[in-house]
Amino acid sequence: MVLGMAGIGAGAAAADTVIDTIPVGEFPNGVAVSPFGFRAYVANAVDDSVSVIDTVTNTVVDTVTVGDFPLGVAVSPDGSRAYVTNRDDDSVSVINTFTNTVVDTVTVGDDPFGVAVTPDGSHVYVTNTTGAPSVSVIQTVDNTVVTTVGVGTFPIGVAVTPDGSHVYVTNTGGDTVTVIQTVDNTVVTTVGVGNGPLGVAVTRDGSRVYVGNNDDGTVSVIETAGNTVVDTVVGVGVGAAGVAVTPDGSRVYVADVGGDAVSVIETAGNTVIETIPVGGAPSFVAVTPLGFRVYVTNSDDDTVSVIAVERCSGSLCFATGSLVGGGSAGSGGTGSLAGGGSLAGAGSAGSVGS
Repeated sequence: MVLGMAGIGAGAAAADTVIDTIPVGEFPNGVAVSPFGFRAYVANAVDDSVSVIDTVTNTVVDTVTVGDFPLGVAVSPDGSRAYVTNRDDDSVSVINTFTNTVVDTVTVGDDPFGVAVTPDGSHVYVTNTTGAPSVSVIQTVDNTVVTTVGVGTFPIGVAVTPDGSHVYVTNTGGDTVTVIQTVDNTVVTTVGVGNGPLGVAVTRDGSRVYVGNNDDGTVSVIETAGNTVVDTVVGVGVGAAGVAVTPDGSRVYVADVGGDAVSVIETAGNTVIETIPVGGAPSFVAVTPLGFRVYVTNSDDDTVSVIAVERCSGSLCFATGSLVGGGSAGSGGTGSLAGGGSLAGAGSAGSVGS
């Protein structure tokens, strides 16, 4: 840990910095970090693989072959499984993280994208972008689809609340977010947000949902108590994509796929306080469990940027880049980029989820 002077007064700002850049597979998209923080998993769409990163050394220690054009990835709360959506073969690969081998393949709907695991690890929610837009619900005890929930047009991002009671799904083609009640897997409401919503993340206390709107460069803030938009954050870049919230809920990190940067939102006032240059076309972000590091997939560079999060207390600033962090996307949303233009590579048109 580095200790330095950085101004006067409680909560003085400190700059986050990129401390490492990790080469991974071709066209990386979804990223998730294990709940114990020692591994990060990156879906490489063109390579049909998942890179396994050791977060202590920030090096790739294994590569797992999965299905066709993998996009999203999420890790179970106990860290034993990673779930990967394979867009072009309509499936989800289940990886045993102890052996880094695929132990099951689950058939879901058309062109699956985003994926999230419930906090108790019992179910996995997968967005199916085309055909009949829907969310497949996988029961993890036997890896079978137990139900399918119809949602809005072109669903991409998906996130589960910390208590497991609700699932939030971004409908990129409809500029809305669908709210699913998990007790019976029914849609309870639909919330209008910005243009082209992609990434989605829920705060740890479950009070707020942050949605990255790719087409207008904003982030919608939903209050979960009434499922209403209570704020819109501007200035998050050219194309807001993946979204992640720090464990203490103080900051939100947003990948700006069009600006090659990550925007940092301070949730106290819902304002952008920092912009961090990263690699080309950053798509998704994952924050470690202690909030010390942020992992960002750069789709155009085939790399992952590692951001060290700095904190200040009074006149002292702590640079946490040398600390090993970790993170879990188990209950959060993970998604990916796909399709044409700057948001995609090979294959049919698509977008991003979180």
